[in-house]
Amino acid sequence: MSDPRPALRVGIGGPTGSGKTTLVAELCARLRDRYSLAVLTNDVNAQEDAQMLVRTGALADDRVLGLDASDYPNTDIGDDASQTMAAVDSLITRHQGLDAVFIEGGDDLGASTFDPELTDLVIYVIDVAAGEKTTRRAVPGITDSDLLVINKTDLAPAVGASLMNMERDAISVRQDRPYVFTNLKGGEGVDKVADFVVEQGMLD
Repeated sequence: MSDPRPALRVGIGGPTGSGKTTLVAELCARLRDRYSLAVLTNDVNAQEDAQMLVRTGALADDRVLGLDASDYPNTDIGDDASQTMAAVDSLITRHQGLDAVFIEGGDDLGASTFDPELTDLVIYVIDVAAGEKTTRRAVPGITDSDLLVINKTDLAPAVGASLMNMERDAISVRQDRPYVFTNLKGGEGVDKVADFVVEQGMLD
């Protein structure tokens, strides 16, 4: 008998306030009935993020684990990932047959992506409220992630941002790598992100 397929590890990074936790919650809501899921939050507000996911019903509390970067200073997504890997392994051990683990990590500078030994897919989240020029920043989080999520499209008029220009810049810096516009507050674009996880992660 062959060994069960290992759990898909999906890293979700991005600056503080870009919408990472909301994206994780929305993905869990769409996928939890079809797949066995767990979440590790790994940021300076990891415990708060974990509690929010449980409180909103994204997943049961035993499937959500918070690992505060302030308590483990070497767990940021671009640093030594050993503590994070150990935490993910504990979730996988706790829930036999787990299909996917979402690993949320903060990276305000976009200077790094997740340790390649830690994740199978990387989704990087930025938001329109940070300014139209954000998309053209040629930092690894934006250029090298498997999927770029440009969130808070509803705020574009308020901040004077052109979504057309942001799309042009995304194409320019990412070449053929995919990107998605979302308004997570209204649920717009989330299905595209969920489909990406299922298809690229070969969950089916």
